[in-house]
Amino acid sequence: MPIPPVLPSLKGYRRGWLRYDLTSGLAIAAVGLPSAIAYPALAGLPPEVGLYSSIVPLLGYALLSPSRQIIVGPDAATVTMLAAVLLSFGLSSTEDLITASAAIALIVGLLCFLASILRLGLIANFLSLPILVGFMTGVSLTILVGQLGRFTGVKIESAGLLRPLFELAGKSSFIHWPSLALGGGLFVLLRLLGAWRPAIPGPLVAVGLATVLSAAFDFRGMGIQVVGAIPSQLPSLKLPIPQGVSISDLVLGALAVLIVSFGSGILTARSFATKNRYAVDANQELLGFGAANVASGLFGGFAVTATDSRTAINDLMGGKTQLAGIVSAVTLAIAVLFLSGALSLLPVPALGAVLASAAIGLIDLRTLRDLWRINRIELGFALLSIVGVVVLGVLKGVIVAIGATLLYLIMKIMKPRDALLGRIPGRDGFYKLHRHKEAKPIPGLSVYLLQGSLLFFNSDYVRERIEAILANLVPGTKWFIFDASATAQIDSTAAVMLEDVQVLIKERGLVFGVVDLHSEPLDTLVRSGLVAKIGTDMIFDDLEDAVAAFQKGRLEASVLVDSH
Repeated sequence: MPIPPVLPSLKGYRRGWLRYDLTSGLAIAAVGLPSAIAYPALAGLPPEVGLYSSIVPLLGYALLSPSRQIIVGPDAATVTMLAAVLLSFGLSSTEDLITASAAIALIVGLLCFLASILRLGLIANFLSLPILVGFMTGVSLTILVGQLGRFTGVKIESAGLLRPLFELAGKSSFIHWPSLALGGGLFVLLRLLGAWRPAIPGPLVAVGLATVLSAAFDFRGMGIQVVGAIPSQLPSLKLPIPQGVSISDLVLGALAVLIVSFGSGILTARSFATKNRYAVDANQELLGFGAANVASGLFGGFAVTATDSRTAINDLMGGKTQLAGIVSAVTLAIAVLFLSGALSLLPVPALGAVLASAAIGLIDLRTLRDLWRINRIELGFALLSIVGVVVLGVLKGVIVAIGATLLYLIMKIMKPRDALLGRIPGRDGFYKLHRHKEAKPIPGLSVYLLQGSLLFFNSDYVRERIEAILANLVPGTKWFIFDASATAQIDSTAAVMLEDVQVLIKERGLVFGVVDLHSEPLDTLVRSGLVAKIGTDMIFDDLEDAVAAFQKGRLEASVLVDSH
């Protein structure tokens, strides 16, 4: 693999782009600051970890990613998955959680590099939209329920979707109503701004307003919990070596985080690529994500990915290159150094409002509604992913999502479509008999088209289909032709099945032929010995050749009968 260029998005930089990148960078920092403080709370991490995860990864991503538009940072789904992984480790101290999250980010980055080298970006195509939408919806519901404690000031110990609600009902006498009023009011403000003035950075408005009110009315003295002290220092380079966690657990946890972060990130990247009409190379994005996560892990952050909110701001402000991300990183670094005192007054209910509003944004009702209209089966898989996350938790939910993807894929290919072909009088070519009522089979010739690969898990189904067709052949049929033009692969199990079919056809007094074999399936059938059994004279390059040979054979047979 060739060494990737450094700062590829800055290649051919134009002076006129500078003002767009500067203004975009400032806007990205303004939008990113609230989520940088809020998202770490999902994983039980202090606010500064989110700030570090919003600074250094931007520099790493800019170093290797060719994308001029995508902005990386903390992502709700990724952090929620990280929270589930950290919970499974059973770590007690905050310092251990910080080290473990940094180690996971580092491993995620290294896995991204490995996946890019192995050209595994194609797995992005494996993550179907229904499964991702379902998973994100399940994650959003989990995040929403997780904010009950921040809104009410009540310590919620239950997990799941309904149990925390029942627990809150049982502890209703402990609800801190000023906290609930503040959090609820800010949540309504965020939703109204998002609906009526989407160009205004709602999270920044909510956080700024809450901080000013906290300073003016002493929210801490009123019993409203605040963020507390945030270190006014930048992160330092450090290799994270967690204690009490095995390497195997770290790698498995990193794999779980990688699946969610890459799925979420590539979905964001492709969404904006579609909007702005450019292509996304998943393998190149893996390099960028890898650099971002390695940088985050080495400087005390957690796993990051492409974020829709920051990328949307960059798109809206007309950012031209990754210089916008670099400007954002520098701006946030200045905020850490000089605004930590003000940020320490930020009320916790405000964080709950930001997280709850972000969670609402993850619920893609439009896509779910479209799935209801377009394909109810795909909607079922989306709902399965939602239930998996809500009932089993995020960590097991991702396993359900992957399992649902595999099941969906197998269901799509284990019963390939097929058809019998015939002619339409006065037209060239062949047509499916079930689609074109005017099409008629060629007398004495049955042509079977299989539309899909013939492999071990669908060979029995195809055999049953062929047997059913043979049982209902029109009297007088002499040849049975298998049209393999749409069959890209045939494995050894399928080759054995075709041998059985050839014997069955021969027993019925029919001639068996194969048409338009691709090179790989042809090699398989040659090595299996089936071509020799069929006879090379019955292996045709195209269907027209097979029909010509059939008609020639009938003519010769007719002449032979007449001569006697």
